Amino acid sequence: MSLLVKICGLSTRETLDVALGAGADMVGFVFFPPSPRHLSLETARELGKQAKGRATKVALTVDADDATLSNIVETLQPDLLQLHGKETIARLRDVKARFGLPVMKVIAVETSADLAALPGFADVADRILFDARAPKGATRPGGLGAVFDWQLLSKLDLKLPYMVSGGLNPDNVAEAIRVTRAGGVDVSSGVERSPGHKDPEMILKFIRAARATEELMVR
Repeated sequence: MSLLVKICGLSTRETLDVALGAGADMVGFVFFPPSPRHLSLETARELGKQAKGRATKVALTVDADDATLSNIVETLQPDLLQLHGKETIARLRDVKARFGLPVMKVIAVETSADLAALPGFADVADRILFDARAPKGATRPGGLGAVFDWQLLSKLDLKLPYMVSGGLNPDNVAEAIRVTRAGGVDVSSGVERSPGHKDPEMILKFIRAARATEELMVR
């Protein structure tokens, strides 16, 4: 299976077009007001139309209620819901049943103990995304540029597709893929010139670096 590359936190037509043109498999849109990448529904509608049929549209939410999710689903028409908060296994099951969309659950990682809940979530989720655990007092759970110890995933035995994120950038994505053997990589702050402002050239460099590593691992 080929490596999936996700560019998350896109917020302008220009940077979305760069990501799509460079061959991103997934494009992520953030719906979480504390984030500098938060989108209005109006902007999401336009970007969703731009991405339709060109990449998997991912809606990132954090402990969102049903009303919020309903508005997002109706407006963006995402292909995948990314639940990035403290959602329980029961909540995942409910969201899947209610909205009829596949769900990617984010697991925050700092130590091996953080992987204890993985089997339960893997029974319900369609995909897992491993991200660095946010420090205490952080206003948001991700997009902070923090890296976790990838060796924690080096012996992971998970049948479910999984991706890795957390502090990835064009310079370290190759090592992340090599160590974790993840089927996908997800970047946000690592391709930004400042929080919430994507850099087109960094997006291109990240996707090229990920694809080059994929080719080497296939050989």
